[in-house]
Amino acid sequence: MDVKVFRTFLELANVRHFGRAAENLYITQAAVSARIKQLESYFDTQLFIRDRNNIKLTSAGERLIGYAEVMVSTLQQAKLELSLESGKALQLTLGGTPNVWDAYLQNCLSLVTDEFEGYGFIAEILSRESLNRNLQERTLDMAFAFDPIKADELNCKKVAEVVLILVSTQENDLESVFADKYVYVDWGTKFSSEHAERHPKIPAPYLRTSTARIAMDFILEKGGSAYLPASLVEPFLATGQLHKVKGVDDWCRPIYLSYRKASTSIDAITQLEELVKHIDPVTAYSLQQMADLPVDE
Repeated sequence: MDVKVFRTFLELANVRHFGRAAENLYITQAAVSARIKQLESYFDTQLFIRDRNNIKLTSAGERLIGYAEVMVSTLQQAKLELSLESGKALQLTLGGTPNVWDAYLQNCLSLVTDEFEGYGFIAEILSRESLNRNLQERTLDMAFAFDPIKADELNCKKVAEVVLILVSTQENDLESVFADKYVYVDWGTKFSSEHAERHPKIPAPYLRTSTARIAMDFILEKGGSAYLPASLVEPFLATGQLHKVKGVDDWCRPIYLSYRKASTSIDAITQLEELVKHIDPVTAYSLQQMADLPVDE
């Protein structure tokens, strides 16, 4: 039996709503229903009573909760033990939003794994909501995001800054750049409000995305403009594939690190925290190779 089925059961038992369970697990409502039916078929018993606006656990469902929790936690422990068997002294799980990986964490991960020789790492791309939840559920050791993740049991600190540059595939200035294929990239909640203040009367963006790599690939192929990190665009500025928009100041965005105060890996986390404070983001290796490719005329 796939452990995902038991995770789905526990989530539904917690929220008592198929739609909310699906949203929290980032799957469809039909998938939640199918997994519950699979579990009920396996145990040959009903686990939930489904009224129109109410979901209740049956007595069998109530008894299954403890077993499901043990199975899920045991699997997580098994994954840790297997990593230790391979000779790793410690395993750390790092998570970040897509844009944090694009702008900062890709290079950071490379340098951290070199510095922490003998450690095992897991790297995850997650939404801000998933970062928060996984920290709370102890399946994530460290979370990096452009907005602070705050809770009583968490430490949340600014550890770096990313410089955003408004770039275009044509030589543009502030008066003309938003008129053709402007791509809005989500750099966090505060960025959204400051963007509205900085550019209050621009047309609706041609495209919105939460990923800088999507924005850059799009404008390189179709033309257009976007706020992108210096670490991502520098090779393309050097080759003339992208141009810095005239009359627009660079924009600094903070990166926050969050982790559990009572983490069992707190010593390694605090060492890593000090290390990442002194890492400058540089262009990912794959992007450096892309920028060196000839441009089709």
